[in-house]
Amino acid sequence: MSRILLDTHLLLWALSEPRKLPAEARRQIDEAEVFVSAASIWEVSIKAAIGKLAADSSQLLAEIEPAGFRLLPVTGHHAAAVAHLPTYHNDPFDRMLVAQAKTEPLLLLTNDSALPAYGDCVKLVVAQTRRR
Repeated sequence: MSRILLDTHLLLWALSEPRKLPAEARRQIDEAEVFVSAASIWEVSIKAAIGKLAADSSQLLAEIEPAGFRLLPVTGHHAAAVAHLPTYHNDPFDRMLVAQAKTEPLLLLTNDSALPAYGDCVKLVVAQTRRR
């Protein structure tokens, strides 16, 4: 069984807008052991508090386990691994997700086109567009 880490956008899509996920990504998520980083909950908390995101981090946290996902804590090993990443991306939350993917190891599914530069531990997922 594959092991996947969802980035924050894909987590939000998976829980509230699953139709945005392409069929292949939904299949991968359904067939894998799926992890959600505590860093994603932290990111949602911060962005909601400053008005950049309309989401409730407590509700999001409560939805993780019922969705069949596992919460991945941020460890000292993850934090130290960030120091070894090239600076392809400056966002600290995304850098933590990459470090966790490399450390665990997990496949990070993301919609951020800058992150695949970090190698095979990252897979780009583009939002499903509605057909007319």
